[in-house]
Amino acid sequence: MTDQLDPMPTDWQRALAVVAHPDDLEYGCAAAVAAWTDAGREVGYVLATRGEAGIDTIEPARCGPLREKEQRASAAVVGVSTVEFLDHRDGVIEYGTGLRRDIAAAIRKHRPELVVTLNHRDTWGGVAWNTPDHVAVGRAVLDAAGDAGNRWIFPELAEQGLQPWNGVRWVAVAGSSSPTHAVDATEGLERSVRSLLEHRSYIDVLTDEDPETYCRDFLTGNARSAAERFGGRPAVTFELFPR
Repeated sequence: MTDQLDPMPTDWQRALAVVAHPDDLEYGCAAAVAAWTDAGREVGYVLATRGEAGIDTIEPARCGPLREKEQRASAAVVGVSTVEFLDHRDGVIEYGTGLRRDIAAAIRKHRPELVVTLNHRDTWGGVAWNTPDHVAVGRAVLDAAGDAGNRWIFPELAEQGLQPWNGVRWVAVAGSSSPTHAVDATEGLERSVRSLLEHRSYIDVLTDEDPETYCRDFLTGNARSAAERFGGRPAVTFELFPR
């Protein structure tokens, strides 16, 4: 019998999603974000880069502002108005104390109970190789959730007015091959498609398919594949790490 996924916790008010690139959240969990904001919860986005190296035909100086604009529009579709960028270099993010410090600072600033990130493992389900940026940021998020609450790690943050925040209760990893929890995607699925479509400059070079068909097929396919483990309901899955 297939192991069933548990519903994600709902006894929280603020979440912060931290990922590497514009579009990571739209491919990963926008339908869940829509469900959360519909329920009156606050969700903010922090992106390590502006995705400036993601489109071969557009030089980074022009691509970064374009993708930032698309990310803000995309977030608005699912009810997110807070979108911030850490300005690490796209494609060459380095895991280390600098990245952990920047993410810990964001956590201290926004004071979330739930932190969301994307698959931090080397592969996608043991089949496709993950990108170094995803791995670095995902690992740093898991570490920074603890760093944010320790006054002796990055003490300079407190000097900048960012006091320790030990209120992170969970880190949820979207796109994991070992999910433990899920959010019903029924109500948010259509908005997640529209949200991904806002990344039009990226999608246009990614596929020769009709963009709407491509986005809809990808997102509905993933949501339906999770339904077998979630009472037959389309779902967004997460691997949940309690803190």
